[in-house]
Amino acid sequence: MSNAKSIKITLLLSVIILIAVAFNRFESRDAYSSDSLREQLERFNEVFSFINRYYVETPDREKIITGAINGMLSELDPHSAYIPPESMQRVTEEFQGEFEGIGIEFVILNKILTVVSPIVGGPSEAVGLLPGDQITRIEGESAYDITEDDVQKKLRGKKGTQVTVTILRPGQSEQFDVTITRDKIPIYSVMASFMLDDGETGYIYLGRFARTTSQDVTDALHKLENQGMRQLIFDLRGNSGGYLDQAFAVADKFIPGGYKIVYTKGRLDNLSEDFFSTNRNTHSMYPMVVLINHGSASASEIVSGAIQDLDRGLVLGQTSFGKGLVQQQIPLRDGGALRLTVSRYYTPSGRLIQRPYDDGNLLDYYSEAYDDSAQVHEPDTTQLYFTLAGRTVFGGGGITPDSTLASEKITRFTHLLRMKRVFFEFGSTWASEHRDLSRDFADYQKNFVIARQMIENLKKIIAKHDIDFSQEAYDKDADYIHLEMKAEVARHLWDSEHYYMIRIKGDSEVEHARNLMHEAERIKNLHAWNAMQ
Repeated sequence: MSNAKSIKITLLLSVIILIAVAFNRFESRDAYSSDSLREQLERFNEVFSFINRYYVETPDREKIITGAINGMLSELDPHSAYIPPESMQRVTEEFQGEFEGIGIEFVILNKILTVVSPIVGGPSEAVGLLPGDQITRIEGESAYDITEDDVQKKLRGKKGTQVTVTILRPGQSEQFDVTITRDKIPIYSVMASFMLDDGETGYIYLGRFARTTSQDVTDALHKLENQGMRQLIFDLRGNSGGYLDQAFAVADKFIPGGYKIVYTKGRLDNLSEDFFSTNRNTHSMYPMVVLINHGSASASEIVSGAIQDLDRGLVLGQTSFGKGLVQQQIPLRDGGALRLTVSRYYTPSGRLIQRPYDDGNLLDYYSEAYDDSAQVHEPDTTQLYFTLAGRTVFGGGGITPDSTLASEKITRFTHLLRMKRVFFEFGSTWASEHRDLSRDFADYQKNFVIARQMIENLKKIIAKHDIDFSQEAYDKDADYIHLEMKAEVARHLWDSEHYYMIRIKGDSEVEHARNLMHEAERIKNLHAWNAMQ
């Protein structure tokens, strides 16, 4: 065996040993004897040695070790995970809330790198990039058929460095070069925040919980409060979670000081903690409705569970995912990380909202979360808990809303149009030919309608993607399709927030939330709150 291979195998085995040490770090002293742990590691090493020596083909040792790590973690729970070194930068950036680069949301559309939206305040916005712009060359090299990994490698880079890209803008025949100076790019948690047309209802769509989430929500609340907000719709649909401390900080904005928002229990004492609300950043006690769905998980469930258990507002939608486990990230010698479940979290009433996963089938665990069948999402009446005011809430898996709505369904045809980014492509093309519409958003929002020619243009894009047009499905989803077309044009004329401002008009759950504000007010007034200081 070559010295290089020997070093590589030693490095990989050191990862396994480090994980074992990490497990041992969280074990109580009397759980395993050192002899027992040594025996198990020797058993693993013996099997690995036989595979390495006798397997019919030369084994991919790195793949075997990674598989062993993943198999070990899968025996624990669905959320403990190994993060390989090549994924660490992306994962870290996502949760830290910033990266360094040119600042665009992008998609590979028909093998062409296409700008979805320049990030507000970033260098791409500063040089005038627009939604729908196609990046055809990067530093003179063709970007056709580029992979997402290569986009990251070529466009991200240290603050102050420059990159020249060639742009083909829809509606223009000539390409042009733009030199962009890279900078720090914030990853915003708040995807949209604006007032609804009644002039008193604020809407915040929170897409993730990262390092900057608490400040992002504070900024959004201040903006809406300055615009006269008297009631709030807080949209956590599809928010898969993030940092526990940020979930606490967000819930703390809506709950006066002195109330338990969440608590954790771990096998070790230092991993068990109670989180009580403060008066540091509490906002006015306006009525609020929290929107959740099957994709709302982890930190989203901490916030919605606290709002529900403390009778601060009304929770509306579908039963949430049901992730009640807390992970700690442990760096490994290979440059990757171990994300290990170290405690469980509980809502103020004492609910553990983790869904069962005893059968160990990961596919079933995730697919059942999105299953709308009554068998899966019917409340577990054997696990009854009570809110601060004595209302009944349920444990056993996920947050069961105070008011449950059936999730909206679209046909497979329309879903395919979304997946293939047909609406986005339509919006890019139409907006490029009608830039004059960008003069007055209020007029556009009120008066713009989908005309016959626009539908014909959409059909051409559908045909270009080799999608069979279904008149039946189109008729069934016509309102949804037309609204999506209008919203995508708005995205390309203005920005992504304006997309949501249009899209929300057809969102029945948002409308339902607005109609239930009186019930949210009633719930908020069920008990006397501690005085804000």
